[in-house]
Amino acid sequence: MSNRDNRYILLVEDEDSIRLTLRDFLEKQGYNILVASDGVSAIKQILDHNVVMIITDYRMQILGGDYWIKFLERFCSEKNIVITSGFLHPEFPIPFEVIYKPFDYYLIAERIKESLDTK
Repeated sequence: MSNRDNRYILLVEDEDSIRLTLRDFLEKQGYNILVASDGVSAIKQILDHNVVMIITDYRMQILGGDYWIKFLERFCSEKNIVITSGFLHPEFPIPFEVIYKPFDYYLIAERIKESLDTK
């Protein structure tokens, strides 16, 4: 995805250090990245931009957890969605791929490439 492309990847993470360093890393990989620190800010980004993929933390103070997952499933099912979490366990039923924290940023970049290559 070139910088001239108007398609965006939305990174939703309430922990500043993860959100900002992962954003910088992915931008260096050539991706157009938008950020949000909670589900409400994420919805604004989704409405304002052509978001094709969402990488989001599960547990956030404002609109996170099960209601955020329900929102994504109902209103964003056409987008590629990856959930990151240090809280969830494999037996929790989540309708999206889950990557458990701590994770390697290269793993996220690989998932983005795979997801965008299949669309």
